[in-house]
Amino acid sequence: MKRKKMIVVMDNGYAYKLEVMQNAQDGRPKSAFEEVLIEEVIPNIDKKFRTKSSRSYRAIAGLSMGANQTMRIIMNNLNLFSYYGGFSGTSNYPGNEKIDTKTFLNGAFEDADDVNEKLNVLWLGLGTKEPEVFFKTVGDFRQMLENKGIDYSFYESPKTAHEWLTWRRCLYQYAQLLFK
Repeated sequence: MKRKKMIVVMDNGYAYKLEVMQNAQDGRPKSAFEEVLIEEVIPNIDKKFRTKSSRSYRAIAGLSMGANQTMRIIMNNLNLFSYYGGFSGTSNYPGNEKIDTKTFLNGAFEDADDVNEKLNVLWLGLGTKEPEVFFKTVGDFRQMLENKGIDYSFYESPKTAHEWLTWRRCLYQYAQLLFK
């Protein structure tokens, strides 16, 4: 068997609090997706299904914008998750500068030994025909990981772009690494 039995939960990353939307200074509301996921979605799933709630049995993944969101969520909540999958994106998107690990995601990648110990899998995937900006940002992120000595896996989906075929292939590859 290439993968373990698992529950896959998909939520929409567009979650905003009404009062935050109304008071947004720059016209853009602040996302409440992390709060919704941690305080509502996970407890609801754990209540309704027979789950193993230890971090070693919980993975998170996202595609495109969701790869950015889920990376921020996992690095803020390493007590809840130990597997990360980023499909066509990372949290430095659309950055144009080298990643400074002291400031990037509040220094979450500064201590490579800690990251390697806490993340069983840090997985990244892209289609070979994605727009150049994705190769740049994912490439910069991979370079940062390599410079720090952080373990990760990388997959390129042949002849696919920023599309569902890429992300289905990414899920297929990623899922085989979970919960081993």
